[in-house]
Amino acid sequence: MLRALLLASTMIACAGVVAAVAPTVGVSDETMQATAISLVARHGQGQAERIRLGVRQVAQRWWAEDGDAAAFKAFCEESFLAEPAELERTALRLERVLEQVYGRLHESRRELLEPLDLDLGPVPKVDELLANLDLEAHVGEDLFRTKVAFLALLNFPVRTLADYLRDGPSWDRTTWAWARMMDAFADRIPAAVVQEVTRTYTANDQYISDYNIMMGNLVAADGTRPFPTDLRLITHWGLRDEVKSQYAEVDGLGKQRLIAQVMGRIVRQEIPAVVINNPTVLWRPDTNEVRPAAAGAPAPSAEREPDTRFARILDYFKAQRAVDPYVPTAPTAIARSFEQGRQMPEQEVEKLLVSVLAAPEVGQLGALVQKRLGRPLEAFDIWYTGFKPRGRFSEAELDRVVAERYPTAEAFQNDLPKILTKLGFAPERARWLADRIAVDPSRGAGHAMGAVRREDKAHLRTRVAREGMSYKGYNIAVHELGHNVEQVFSLNGIDHWFLNGVPNTAFTEAFAFSFQRRDLELLGLQKPEDVDLASEALNDLWALYEISGVSLVDMRTWRWLYAHPEATPAELREATLRTAREVWNEYYAPVFGLGDQEILAIYSHTVTNPLYLPDYAIGHIIAFQVAAKLQGPAFGAEFERMARQGLVTPDAWMRGAVGAPISAETLLAAARKALAAIPR
Repeated sequence: MLRALLLASTMIACAGVVAAVAPTVGVSDETMQATAISLVARHGQGQAERIRLGVRQVAQRWWAEDGDAAAFKAFCEESFLAEPAELERTALRLERVLEQVYGRLHESRRELLEPLDLDLGPVPKVDELLANLDLEAHVGEDLFRTKVAFLALLNFPVRTLADYLRDGPSWDRTTWAWARMMDAFADRIPAAVVQEVTRTYTANDQYISDYNIMMGNLVAADGTRPFPTDLRLITHWGLRDEVKSQYAEVDGLGKQRLIAQVMGRIVRQEIPAVVINNPTVLWRPDTNEVRPAAAGAPAPSAEREPDTRFARILDYFKAQRAVDPYVPTAPTAIARSFEQGRQMPEQEVEKLLVSVLAAPEVGQLGALVQKRLGRPLEAFDIWYTGFKPRGRFSEAELDRVVAERYPTAEAFQNDLPKILTKLGFAPERARWLADRIAVDPSRGAGHAMGAVRREDKAHLRTRVAREGMSYKGYNIAVHELGHNVEQVFSLNGIDHWFLNGVPNTAFTEAFAFSFQRRDLELLGLQKPEDVDLASEALNDLWALYEISGVSLVDMRTWRWLYAHPEATPAELREATLRTAREVWNEYYAPVFGLGDQEILAIYSHTVTNPLYLPDYAIGHIIAFQVAAKLQGPAFGAEFERMARQGLVTPDAWMRGAVGAPISAETLLAAARKALAAIPR
């Protein structure tokens, strides 16, 4: 839908943005008042409140190009729907039509992006150009030009977040559906602005998808090349997951330190441009020296990559500023991300993050991690995995098991009914779900792309190497499967299409985490009864501690951007690094015993999906709260019950799911109990 397209949590933008020019409103207060008086005289005082609201909503979005005062008045007089039955017929027709329109456009967009999203070989020039074709960009504009949007605005109220929070608990499902219907018409944004957001998002996503480090070409300080020659890792996901995997290796510490050096070069934009996605050069990260991988080849340039990473973030900011004047209720990308997309006030989210970062339990947990490692903590230990049972298995062992079971994406596809049955879905329901999910080999790290029409399928994307799926790819696939199952239930199992989905992406992340945490069980390497709930609590708190800081860096960087709208890429780079150090020094240095670390700035989401990261943190919190409901044989039924609540507010969804609001206290209490049980 149009509003979702423009939310800061889902889009990226690049150069050449449309200038931010406020729209020209074409209706005077006098015309608006005269129109309302005429309608009340025709339909009676009982309709007066609806009439005044509807006329005002249309007037706020009526531009000079839509017609003069007489045209405005005539449209309102011809289009006001007084009868409840007619209102219901109109809403149902809009629901059916918009599902088909947006659904088919979504499927066309998926087809256009397929060569970029999937691992199908080099991307031809024609597909680079086709990826910029966004057929949906003009739909919102056309709905206004045809006056369909004005018909809806005249007859149904646009709700704000305050309305949802105040009145939502008393609404029935139809009222909720009609309120969500009007989200599609709340903002009137020119097609050129929408088109630019889409085009530049695609370019930035491709930039990160092709940002791989050839690990076998990394040279350590002692001159050795410690990683397998064919290991290629995407930033940041692959690098981070490799750090995690090395906790199970005898010689893992040196490799972790080498990866940390790589990350530092990336975030400081010191990485030589020639080493990115290039197997023909060797690179020593500690000195930044590069040399050819083949004897006799010409010496490569060691010139650093320009501030591309930060230029892209800055271009996204410029693109969103072009949107700002057209969304008076949420006039910044930050407001759109939190108020519209997340439906949680920014201050409330930050308070939630700080409740974790400043919790005394993380200090105790940090001391436990250090004790288990037998050395002082280093910055990359924010990804310590020793609480997870997978720490008992080496990466090579896990890769072997996974590759044998899933040599291709098709093998994973065929195994979906069995996987879902193991998770706790009834066999019939598992087959029903599997029939609505398609598995594709991903060019990037992996993602889940839900359907929009109920006749379509959700798509699961994960990396599958020539020798078979790796454990990393499998772990991501299980995570994305959780997204897909939620997407199927919250679309195909919903009572009103306008209510399809979940309150925000944190909720679908919570469902994905509930799958991902059982990945070893699905491989037969762990039994459900063997799960150590105390260790799960400690692991979840440590992961939440890490992602909360990363999220805070993202949020504070965006506040800086709006305070410095003319910043250069170099200035943004320095501001980002400064923010990362400040957050580290405030919340991590007391636990880690070292300051001024910049590792919190490594996440690729800051380039591809700015302001998305808080959803991971909220997702961890929600996942732990709902975990108690997703236990044993009730997993499938409870998962479906929760997912089918649909697009209500976060607070209403949580109260319906677990009977309590979103809070980190459930996890903190479990961690306190687990820590207290550890012998001192």
